[in-house]
Amino acid sequence: MKVVRIEIKDITPPANLLEAMARQMKAERDKRAEITEAEGSRAAAILRAEGHKQATILEAEARKEAAYRDAEARERSAAAEATATTTVSEAIAGGDIQAINYFLAQKYIEAFSLLASSPQQRTVIIPTDLAALGGAVEGVRALLDSATPNNTALPPTKRS
Repeated sequence: MKVVRIEIKDITPPANLLEAMARQMKAERDKRAEITEAEGSRAAAILRAEGHKQATILEAEARKEAAYRDAEARERSAAAEATATTTVSEAIAGGDIQAINYFLAQKYIEAFSLLASSPQQRTVIIPTDLAALGGAVEGVRALLDSATPNNTALPPTKRS
């Protein structure tokens, strides 16, 4: 007799073997779930870090650009001030003292407007002689009178 093939129709393993196989399948599924969850957490952390990095870079670039623009504005203001000072200096050298009176009156008024515009300022104490301002304003008036065509000068102001 020669056996050509064998067919097993039903196998009933012992209960402890079935339990062991079920535990192994559950352990494999849990392992795959934990790996997938860890990979997801890792990818999310990387994306958050890259977003934070990009935001930090953009903020730094914005601060740099703002500082550059502020410096450029200060440079232009200084150049304008230098030009004004040079013009007044040339006028004084040419014997036109009224130009310096105009320049001083302008600076005087700018300083007092800054002093008076302080948000916590309730009282303004003027530490200088107002008559000196009157002299500077008279200098400005004389400068304007000399620049007015057809001698249409403004009427003189009263000084006390």
